[in-house]
Amino acid sequence: MQISDIDSNFRIETKLDLKDVQWHDPCKEPFRLYGVTAPNPDEGDVYRRCPKAIADNTNDGVAFLATCTAGGRVRFTTDSPYVALHAILPERRTFVHMAPTGTSGFALYVYEGGEQHYSGTYMPNEKEFEGVYYLGDRRKRDCVIYMPLYNDVSRFYIGLSEGSTIELSPEYTIAKPVVYYGSSITQGGCASKPSSDYISLVSRALDCNYINLGFSGSGKGEQIMADYIASLDMSAFVLDYDHNAPNVEHLEKTHYPFYKTVRDAHPDVPIIMMSRPDNAYSGDSVARLGVIMDTYRRAVKEGDKNVFVIDGGTFYGDAPRCDASVDGCHPTDLGFYFMAKTLTPILARALHLR
Repeated sequence: MQISDIDSNFRIETKLDLKDVQWHDPCKEPFRLYGVTAPNPDEGDVYRRCPKAIADNTNDGVAFLATCTAGGRVRFTTDSPYVALHAILPERRTFVHMAPTGTSGFALYVYEGGEQHYSGTYMPNEKEFEGVYYLGDRRKRDCVIYMPLYNDVSRFYIGLSEGSTIELSPEYTIAKPVVYYGSSITQGGCASKPSSDYISLVSRALDCNYINLGFSGSGKGEQIMADYIASLDMSAFVLDYDHNAPNVEHLEKTHYPFYKTVRDAHPDVPIIMMSRPDNAYSGDSVARLGVIMDTYRRAVKEGDKNVFVIDGGTFYGDAPRCDASVDGCHPTDLGFYFMAKTLTPILARALHLR
């Protein structure tokens, strides 16, 4: 007997040529769900990054984007020779400056022998789509599936060979999440796949859990969001909303209070402040960086020994900015690589990993 004989929700109409596939709900053990909460009919019946009440009372953009699954992951261990996926999206959302594989696709990674390998991207050619990647012979592998950066997900199912072992994957080395708050760049625009944003790259480098609270055009430093983030259990906090502050005055009004709200709730947690990575393109970049530096200096003066700051203008180093960005603002995969390369050692030092 299969679960589909008991639960009609698992009677997946599949076109995949898999005679022995058995479909599984990633919201249930032994699967581990990270970065999002499972669909709830009372909150729109899609995966969510933060509670509906918080999102709806922050601003309209956050209310809309909180159901995008940026940062959502499923981890599990299996000896199945393949991993299939069947996804159902409310819509197939596309942008002119971002690959559909990044907005709406899923990506599979496999961990073996202490090494991690990209195994493939499940291509979102329709609102309901599926795919399969073959891993080889039957031996246990730790797997992680990354969820779309800029789309909602109603349901998705993981298909494994019938009779395969399925176990809880090892927990992250840094199990408490690193919480990120910021703009479209934080959310992942314009990564080519949902595992190529800077947050995912840092996570794989340090094996740390994370929560992505980047809200495209809508991370404006509201107090309700500061209070919500302050309520979360975390290992570190990255404050990265420079790009969405409407002007320098708004950033100046909100930046220190946001930092202080989180710091008061978490006296010992590392806090990393970042300015936007395209400083060379914006006339008020120096003033914005000055606001962030003022918050940093004030924090240090008040005795904070666990606060860090990154000038976003240094992210890309000597790399050609035209190759690091899609449009002078949103990073390409190369741009995200350089962001992660800068942030990773700082976060590692803050977490006492190096």
